[in-house]
This record gives sequence, structure tokens and C-alpha cells, in this order.
Amino acid sequence: MTETIAGCLDSLTAYAPVWGFVLIFVFMTVESSFIPFPSEVVMIPAGFLACRGALSTGIPVLDLVLSIVIGVAGSLAGAYVNYALAIRLGRPFLHRYGKYFFLKEAALDRAEEIFREYGDLATFVCRMLPAIRQLISIPAGLARMDFRRFTFFTGLGAGIWVTVLALLGWYFAHIAQDMSYLDMIHKGKAIIQANYGWIILVLALLTVAYCWVHRKVMHGGKTSGKEA
Repeated sequence: MTETIAGCLDSLTAYAPVWGFVLIFVFMTVESSFIPFPSEVVMIPAGFLACRGALSTGIPVLDLVLSIVIGVAGSLAGAYVNYALAIRLGRPFLHRYGKYFFLKEAALDRAEEIFREYGDLATFVCRMLPAIRQLISIPAGLARMDFRRFTFFTGLGAGIWVTVLALLGWYFAHIAQDMSYLDMIHKGKAIIQANYGWIILVLALLTVAYCWVHRKVMHGGKTSGKEA
């Protein structure tokens, strides 16, 4: 599947100077929705093209920043689709008919289980985990998670993931004079898989830091309330 998608997107690189940012937004929206679509085939080449000055502005650093911002915006748009569908259609419909829209019942059950166990933070952590990345927005919608918190945690997780992929593409542009679209994606995925332990460690540290700060703030608020 990755090879087929990569082949199709490779043919669109000729339009990158004009339509590059539009394509990034559209494909990252698709990737973040319920349609199975690997983000690696979008953001790694985006970083590569940005470094080569092959996107709209022709200014490498600016193109990289814009690629990341637009990639995150697309990720949020796709997540909003899942969130809205979950609220509108409900659990019975998704479990009964989801399989016709790439939503397997087992995957939905697993996403709900994770969300119930870890709550809001699941929407952040799971944005960087394979298989569950897109689906975690659905139980958030079913639970009617506060929309602002949903946006914050989803955007934060997507931002880290999109930045990692774009920087990989940027790195490849520095070390290779010429690299095929497919080689770029395969090498990027191999690097990510080899370093997933570090990614999980960073996520764990960020989660612990958030919980500590949140507890301190809440405890401080309660203390102030008692003194008043």
C-alpha cells in the first residue's frame, strides 16, 4: 500500500512549488481521519523538498516551518472529522457499520479502552503511536471530550509527530544528493522504528511532567480557596 501511495504522490512533486502546501494539508487531513493513509509519505518528502527550496516560498527554513504548521492543521482537520462523526453517529452505528469505512470493531474497542484508561492524555500520546493514531479521536468524540482540550492535546501530539517526520526529510536532503521518494519513506520508517524506545521515553516524561504541573496547579488552587 505504501509503495502505491508513494508512487502516486511522487508524480505530484512537479507541482510542489505551486500546490505543495495545499497537498500537504489535504493528505494530512486524510491521514488523520478514518481513512488508512501513512503520514510518512507526506511529511518526510515535505521536509526533503523544503530543504531543497522546492516548495512555494523557495526559502528552505520558511518552507519547513510552513510545512509543519500546515501538516498540523491538516492533522487537526482530520481529527475533527472523526470527533464530529463519533458524536453524530454514536457507538452502535460505528460498531455495526464502521467496518465498511476502514473502522474495524476490534480497533475501535481498543481505542475506547485506551481512552477510558488514560483519559484526555490518550489523545496526545496516541498521536505518535502506529495503528491507533487516527482512531483515538473517535472515543474522544464518543465521550464528548471538551473541544478545546481535544484540540490542544491532539495538536500537541500531532505537532511533535509532524515535526519529527519533516526533520527526517530535511536530514535526508543534507546527506543524499539524490534519493527516490520510496527510499526516503522506507529509510525514515526504519529510523523511527529503531528509535521508538526513545520516542516512548520522551512521551512518558512529558506525560509525567504534565501530570505533576497539573496536580501542582490544582493543589495550589484548592489551597488558595481554603485560605480565602
